[in-house]
Amino acid sequence: MDTAIVTGASSGIGLAVSRTLCETGYEVFGFGRNFTEPANEKERLKGRFHPIVCDVLDTPKLTEHVKQILAKHHVRVLVNNAGTAYYGLHEELNPQKIQKMVRTNLEVPMILAQQLLRPLKKNAGYIINIASVTAVGTNPHGCAYGATKAGLSSFSHSLFEEARKYGVKVVCIYPDMTKTKLYRNADFREGDEAGSYLLPEEVAQAVRYIVSQREGLVVSDITLRSQLHRILRKPAK
Repeated sequence: MDTAIVTGASSGIGLAVSRTLCETGYEVFGFGRNFTEPANEKERLKGRFHPIVCDVLDTPKLTEHVKQILAKHHVRVLVNNAGTAYYGLHEELNPQKIQKMVRTNLEVPMILAQQLLRPLKKNAGYIINIASVTAVGTNPHGCAYGATKAGLSSFSHSLFEEARKYGVKVVCIYPDMTKTKLYRNADFREGDEAGSYLLPEEVAQAVRYIVSQREGLVVSDITLRSQLHRILRKPAK
């Protein structure tokens, strides 16, 4: 059975992607800091989902888990989904927040791609990076976050050119504001109208589309936008 590795798999987009890949026939190893999915969710995944409690910023632990998976499984898909975001004026951030965004959003995908590239070449596999629409254009009140996603986009494009002759498909997905926990540190949230945000399952459907294409076709970039642009300010605490 083909195997997939998904980061940030305990909730939101990562959980939805894991569920979709299980339904597509993959065995999924999902990395997350904690897993509290209900019993009916476990039943829905039918034993194909294997949660791995791991802080992806713990590089030695992360790479050791990857080696253990590779020793026993035919890894064909890597989904770099784990992300961290802090918003506001750049001068109001601190070095710790900047470092956490750079490491989570850019360093970890680079490390995992490096660790998995040889087996993915052998298996003609996929590297799917979940970026953001903020990767393109300017991002006042989110300069650092947007820069990490722009870096992930650049990395994706360059890695595809480097690895395409070996059969590796590198794809970058650019979701608009999605109804997840990503904005828990922000002073704003998505709008109330259904047309003002994406759902995690909709991003997961893009992953399904990517892995279902015929061998030889690569959809290298997918942008998902909400119909409406609505951002609501959270009440002051």
